[in-house]
Amino acid sequence: MSLLDVKDLNVSYGDTDILFGVNLQVQKGEIVAIVGSNGAGKTTLMQAITSLIPSKSGQVYLDGELLTGQSTHLAVDLGLVCVPEGRRLFPRLSVMTNLELGAFSQHARPHAAQTLETVFNLFPILKQRSNQLAGTLSGGEQQMCAIGRGLMSRPKLLLVDEVSLGLAPVIVSKVYEALSEIRKMGTSLVIVEQNVRLALKAADRAYVIKQGKVALSGLSSSLIDNPEVKKAYLGM
Repeated sequence: MSLLDVKDLNVSYGDTDILFGVNLQVQKGEIVAIVGSNGAGKTTLMQAITSLIPSKSGQVYLDGELLTGQSTHLAVDLGLVCVPEGRRLFPRLSVMTNLELGAFSQHARPHAAQTLETVFNLFPILKQRSNQLAGTLSGGEQQMCAIGRGLMSRPKLLLVDEVSLGLAPVIVSKVYEALSEIRKMGTSLVIVEQNVRLALKAADRAYVIKQGKVALSGLSSSLIDNPEVKKAYLGM
């Protein structure tokens, strides 16, 4: 059984169709990339998976549990957490408070101190900045804080939307190193990226989204060599 199973997902905004029959799976222990150009429907897909927006039809299952039509907080309780595009931190609250708010679910709360130590081991700068207001952090530090807050929920599956957007290359490398460590800890990951080359290097498998549909999917190693991917996304 797949950890995440998305079946024939269709999403509309009013009369405008955005996603068309999307199917994808994530297995336990995997990093899966969802890539495509700006406006392809990647963020809409993340929002539909996590029930932030309703789907027109189709189903989303996490570990065999139906998420479609359920509330977002139920998805979190079941182990599905999204780090949204733009990070969405509470800028006037401290780094520590932002992290602690991630451990609100019933299964995460008893382990908050232990999980916080894990987050600080992954991102030592957050421990140094723990009393600083989140809004005063650099973009890279905010992304680390947002990922840390997601980890505080002790997810089975962590979705990270637009991992590298607006970050300096040296910070992007640190964030991707942390994502690799998170996978080693037993958390599966879905990474959403406009930087296709970066995502394919980090992921086991990938789905290429084009105009709201899955245009290509497969092992990342094979997609890197795919002529269509090279031409459309890698500038080759």
